[in-house]
Amino acid sequence: MKWETLYSAQRTGQSGGKQNQDQIRTSYIRDYDRLIFSSAFRRLQNKTQVFPLPGAVFVHNRLTHSLEVASVGRSLGKAVGDEIADRHPQQTELFKEFYKYELPSVIAAACLAHDIGNPPFGHSGEEAIRIFFREMTGKGKELFDKLSENQQRDFTHFEGNANAFRTLTHHFNEEMAGGFRLTYATLASIIKYPCTSANGFDKSKLITKKSGFFDTELATYRQIADQLEIPALNEDETVYARHPFVFLVEAADDICYRVIDFEDAHRLNIISIDKIKELFLAFFDEGTGYDTRTTVEDTLNKIKDTNQQVQYLRARVINFLIQRVQEVFMREEEQLLLGTLDKPLIDLIPERELKIVKKIDEFSYKYIYNHRSVVEIEIAGYNVIGSLLKAFVDAVLDVEGKRSQKLLQLISSQFVITGKPENFYQDLQSVVDFVAGMTDLYAVELYRKLTGIEIPQLR
Repeated sequence: MKWETLYSAQRTGQSGGKQNQDQIRTSYIRDYDRLIFSSAFRRLQNKTQVFPLPGAVFVHNRLTHSLEVASVGRSLGKAVGDEIADRHPQQTELFKEFYKYELPSVIAAACLAHDIGNPPFGHSGEEAIRIFFREMTGKGKELFDKLSENQQRDFTHFEGNANAFRTLTHHFNEEMAGGFRLTYATLASIIKYPCTSANGFDKSKLITKKSGFFDTELATYRQIADQLEIPALNEDETVYARHPFVFLVEAADDICYRVIDFEDAHRLNIISIDKIKELFLAFFDEGTGYDTRTTVEDTLNKIKDTNQQVQYLRARVINFLIQRVQEVFMREEEQLLLGTLDKPLIDLIPERELKIVKKIDEFSYKYIYNHRSVVEIEIAGYNVIGSLLKAFVDAVLDVEGKRSQKLLQLISSQFVITGKPENFYQDLQSVVDFVAGMTDLYAVELYRKLTGIEIPQLR
């Protein structure tokens, strides 16, 4: 891969050569704006990040998390873009302009979009979808078994990352193709696992750890890969090298959730300020200049409110890790362009600091991600998502039934249901599109109404 071919303002659904007529916003800033103003992004405000929503104490949801990841991603894009431009002075002015001024917008936009395909209730929502299709029986199972292996695994190995790419690029029931019509540069930056479902979920390699696009979006990704000259790694063109920008989006997410989940846990009285100080201050033990432990502690001790102390530490740790990740990215430039870098950037920071990150991960897994409230919302997610899928898939299998017809009326018209056996894959996708796009609150409300727990009222 070459830096000069890894970006393009070409958009999905548009013919080549069309110029941006906006005199104020560049093509990549328009990507950011389209995402910010979209209903799919807005719905993230009521999707679980880690802790249940809503509550007396405001914690992060998918929307606030994505905004913060975008802020970190913009900083990473600026730091890396400046250095790429400086390292390649022989390149064109357009090249320098992109990397110095446009790359931050690309990374920020991709960060905004990285969770847009996640279903309600966090990762438990993803697992609930997988379990439902793995346990299908009867007529549904008979039709399901006739699908291709890749189509089956789109459901039995449902992946929020692949669903994000579908959400952003599929036109659903609209005549205008291209979905959000984002630039190829932004779209390529969110594909963490550039492979199909059939080739994914092989944890021996980073690029196949999960999947990045469903069967229906494979052709779209191939177009993007051809334009940006991202090489296919197999003859079937179902596994590709990872675009270098993806590493920056992934790093911004890795930095944010590790640090910010602690902030939420502290506000919920799950973790003490002393424990956060113990873990976070360790980053600065061998720091220099502004990043010495003494400097950080001097400022910290002047802050009286413990929540403010956590916010200060959060800001300092994020800034510290941004610098380390940027250094790793530029150090690994050759491997990035060869498509052979097989670890996230956060795993390649200096060993002393990586040990601190691993200690944070171990503590988070034990005391945050297995906290009772988190487990309870995960169990609720299994039950709610599973019940909704059963109701609507059963309706697809019996479209002439009176109850089925009523149920199918609840599905938005943008998700087409035909009820024809030959369209079973597309019909299942429409059901999953509908359910995965729900907020936590809407999913719970609909579940309660369909099960009779709550009787609908005229509004």
